[in-house]
Amino acid sequence: MSVVVAITNQKGGVGKTTTSVNLSSALAEKGKSILLIDMDPQANAASGLGLEPEPGSSLYPVMVGEKAIEQQITATSVEGLSLIPAEVDLAGCEVEIAREANPLAKLRTIIEPIKSQGRFDYILLDCPPSVGILMTSSLAAADGLLIPVQCEFYALEGITKILDLVNRLKQQGVNPDLYIVGVLMTMYDARTRLSQQVVQELQEHLPDKVFKTIIPRSIRLSEAPSFGQSILSYDPQGIGATSYRQLSEEFLQRLQ
Repeated sequence: MSVVVAITNQKGGVGKTTTSVNLSSALAEKGKSILLIDMDPQANAASGLGLEPEPGSSLYPVMVGEKAIEQQITATSVEGLSLIPAEVDLAGCEVEIAREANPLAKLRTIIEPIKSQGRFDYILLDCPPSVGILMTSSLAAADGLLIPVQCEFYALEGITKILDLVNRLKQQGVNPDLYIVGVLMTMYDARTRLSQQVVQELQEHLPDKVFKTIIPRSIRLSEAPSFGQSILSYDPQGIGATSYRQLSEEFLQRLQ
């Protein structure tokens, strides 16, 4: 049985796709079999792995009953890492699924066949930065949740909103077993007092949830997607790659 983890935050620009691509690559490097599903119509996960998604290659045809999910799985250049890319048409799912009797259960139903097969150790969902059908159905389908948070002034406020959403989904019986794998601090700048204060504040409020691993602000991390590579391939010995390898170890420890 695969473990499904949604990587999400309703705020944009916090490093969701960067974390999705690089954590997936780091887990694959450790010998795990990973499926990354891009749920964000901006479709950045594919380009970050050097792929150009073709029309009809996303989950959209699966959502509307035109294809099986197995048909959409694409191999990547990273051994052990497969991808279902996104495309702009995926935004149409917001309308299509909303018409159904139980829209939040749609993604969970679609993923169930490959989850139960155990073909992949982990299925990671790269979620869009908005509280719509695509994001909430991802939370409904997930076993666990990883929340990237940028080291900035409104970090705690953003975390509070996503935790409130998780609690509502649990209380309403949409996904009562959903748990927080961890909160990941991203874009950390050790030179600024603000970054230090944000980390300290979150560690005080969520002592058991914040990952010990902190992802630094790094030019190399920003450059890697433009070369179609994960940071592990682009700068394997750099601080970004080291941080995501550490995160993968902590991620596995928490899930075990």
